[in-house]
Amino acid sequence: MSANSFDARSTLRVGDESYEIFKLDKVEGSARLPYSLKVLLENLLRTEDGANITADHIRALGNWDSQAQPSQEIQFTPARVIMQDFTGVPCVVDLATMREAVKELGGDPAKVNPLSPAELVIDHSVIADKFGTKDAFGQNVELEYGRNKERYQFLRWGQTAFDDFKVVPPGTGIVHQVNIEHLARTVMVRNGQAYPDTLVGTDSHTTMVNGLGVLGWGVGGIEAEAAMLGQPVSMLIPRVVGFKLTGELTPGTTATDLVLTITEMLRKHGVVGKFVEFYGEGVAATSLANRATIGNMSPEFGSTAAIFPIDGETLNYLKLTGRSEQQVALVEAYAKEQGLWLDPAAEPDFSEKLELDLATVVPSIAGPKRPQDRIVLANASQQFALDVRNYVATADEAGEESFPASDAPATTNGVPSNPTTVTAPDGSTYEIDHGAVTVAAITSCTNTSNPYVMVAAALVAKKAVEKGLTRKPWVKTTLAPGSKVVTDYFDKAGLTPYLDKVGFNLVGYGCTTCIGNSGPLPEEVSKAVNDHDLAVTSVLSGNRNFEGRINPDVKMNYLASPPLVVAYAIAGSMKVDITTEALGTDQDGNPVFLKDIWPSEAEVNDVVANSIGEDMFNKSYSDVFAGDAQWQALPIPTGNTFEWDAESTYVRKPPYFEGMAHEPSPVEDIAGARVLAKLGDSVTTDHISPAGAIKADTPAGKYLTEHGVQRRDFNSYGSRRGNHEVMIRGTFANIRLRNQLAPGTEGGFTRDFTQADGPVSFIYDASRNYIEQGTPLVILGGKEYGSGSSRDWAAKGTALLGVKAVITESYERIHRSNLIGMGVLPLQYPEGQNADSLGLTGEETFSFTGVTELNNGTTPRTVKVTTDTGVEFDAVVRIDTPGEADYYRNGGIMQYVLRNLIRK
Repeated sequence: MSANSFDARSTLRVGDESYEIFKLDKVEGSARLPYSLKVLLENLLRTEDGANITADHIRALGNWDSQAQPSQEIQFTPARVIMQDFTGVPCVVDLATMREAVKELGGDPAKVNPLSPAELVIDHSVIADKFGTKDAFGQNVELEYGRNKERYQFLRWGQTAFDDFKVVPPGTGIVHQVNIEHLARTVMVRNGQAYPDTLVGTDSHTTMVNGLGVLGWGVGGIEAEAAMLGQPVSMLIPRVVGFKLTGELTPGTTATDLVLTITEMLRKHGVVGKFVEFYGEGVAATSLANRATIGNMSPEFGSTAAIFPIDGETLNYLKLTGRSEQQVALVEAYAKEQGLWLDPAAEPDFSEKLELDLATVVPSIAGPKRPQDRIVLANASQQFALDVRNYVATADEAGEESFPASDAPATTNGVPSNPTTVTAPDGSTYEIDHGAVTVAAITSCTNTSNPYVMVAAALVAKKAVEKGLTRKPWVKTTLAPGSKVVTDYFDKAGLTPYLDKVGFNLVGYGCTTCIGNSGPLPEEVSKAVNDHDLAVTSVLSGNRNFEGRINPDVKMNYLASPPLVVAYAIAGSMKVDITTEALGTDQDGNPVFLKDIWPSEAEVNDVVANSIGEDMFNKSYSDVFAGDAQWQALPIPTGNTFEWDAESTYVRKPPYFEGMAHEPSPVEDIAGARVLAKLGDSVTTDHISPAGAIKADTPAGKYLTEHGVQRRDFNSYGSRRGNHEVMIRGTFANIRLRNQLAPGTEGGFTRDFTQADGPVSFIYDASRNYIEQGTPLVILGGKEYGSGSSRDWAAKGTALLGVKAVITESYERIHRSNLIGMGVLPLQYPEGQNADSLGLTGEETFSFTGVTELNNGTTPRTVKVTTDTGVEFDAVVRIDTPGEADYYRNGGIMQYVLRNLIRK
């Protein structure tokens, strides 16, 4: 029950129903707040308890100074938690382990139970092994169940063992699309109260739901577990960036072009740790599908959230997707009553402002390795010619001494060239070169949730087929929609056969290529690429294109709209300027250009209007948690504690609570630490966290082999997140990671200074030697350390490798928080300094003093860092809130929550 200091409790009547609400206008200053802060204000009013959440917190938010730097801590209590299976399985593993730990410490294991609704969508486990055939989907589903039976049994157990925990079975859709199409409430109803739907999710693209007016963002699995157990999220009242939209998109541009433009603008502006809120006349002209597409890309900007207020477009989408009349009426009545309804003419009080005229957006792609590196489509082939030189040594760069003339890499018109003949299984041959598009994937929630770009892609396929065009033989083409509704409207519009003929057969409903589940390239293509060191490319309609993420054979990756993905599959190479050069020839030998197969806006709108209806959503989601016969037939254990299988290589009991006492030990300074890795700028969680395929000659591959797992059954790192032994061995093992401590290497290598002369070693093997010696470890990083997906294993693996501190120039929000959640100290170099400017090589021994100030209940602003080589500096302590300090004192967030549960 709220303390209700502001007398805000009231009643809202909608139709025949009455709801308790907490009125925002009872707080002075609330009317001028941006939409997102009004949602936070309601959250505080409703959860005010006089202790953790007080009247002073509410007043501080009402008196928000838009120009001040964040300093006021508040406690945000999300209405629900959403998870995908890669990050969700470890959450459930940890909850199961916590039950046992509570029991061992004399508590009641049943107390470990979600206190907020928690929903998990299994969408990250399907791999596009099979493609280009009508039975590809069925074959991939069979392979998925075969590989993941243990994990799925475990999740089925969790569904029965924990209250308020629901699982959406495999083959249903991508978590964020299922969220906006079905799970999101926009206004939540629980225990007679109506309040804004808010959430945290274990995937950074949780922000997609911001398009529906729902405030939520991605957190690590560690924070999500705490939220499920009723622990509020500690945060500083953020700065809010107002992004004004004016005008309308011009024909020929897509939502993808828009989000790539916005991503570039906001990355340049700098919005890490801030809320972004869209406003202005252009918002009313932006479809809900486009709003969700923009919200989805929030992690690519670096913002915490990217939200749109509620308006008539929100209601239309809720109706279309099958929400009840009462729910839609409640959303409208609640938003208008609370001042949460969009006024397109309003100019709210924002910390900073940007503006974009939608009419200025032009067709674009992004790459070859970051979402913010936007390239105007008309310049794409020229930019490729420049960028490919970073991936292929050319004779003039290598110098005569490096290459005999006969071996010097060739160029064609100044572009590196190495034409390679490939023989297909049927005996036919073709030639590939640098820039060959080897993966063309319509995948990822960002775009597959948007019917306009999906229909555009299908119409491009239709027009291409009618002209006699198809994909090039070396292109792996895949279609992985975010929900079954997509294939329903393709079927109704008669477009499926055309997609199939171009090679875009359905491969699964899930997050495939975008997360590295692209599956292997055809064997003959892979061999040619590796034998001749070709810099081949992927083009995908995703949101991530970081190095090493999409496919181990593919060096350069480009984000593009679904219709452009189809176009590049037909062109077959990034060297082709698809805006001016022919994609191919028709049946009569005439050249066919992109403009010849590009659908008009009217064509797209006509198909969308006539092919998508409420009945499709009702059918797809009528019994969404039940699953198919294969899911229901899975045998599951019973009981409120899990029966761990000692032989399992998928699900193992982690060591986080071993030897844990009722009270935490005092925090200690760190002495005699060695560097495990010295890294450059823009090291992402993809570089840190295990992801993608498991190679046989790595520590993780060797572990699986030793445990009797055949190479063909290794599966992906993501599928084995429930086994800490695999995940530790894959941490910092990304094939593109460059550890400056071991120059000349790529992958999970370091130097092991427990041995004479510090030989190059696997990072995992070296860490075991350091732990055996009792030597703490340090990571040295650069700018934007930990950007990318909200991977909890990037922090868990770091901690389990024995790392006690990380020093960087700057952090992305989620990873910094996750490090604290695992008991790792995040530090920053003094302003303007970095490892190189301080003369650090990574070979030093480090000591950190002043950390013990945390034992006094305060957080030091800096700690003294010294090395055995005489380098000294004051590192900034990035424990940003008192709540984070509590987590660190307890050795991590899970230990903090567990101790609180036992005390109750």
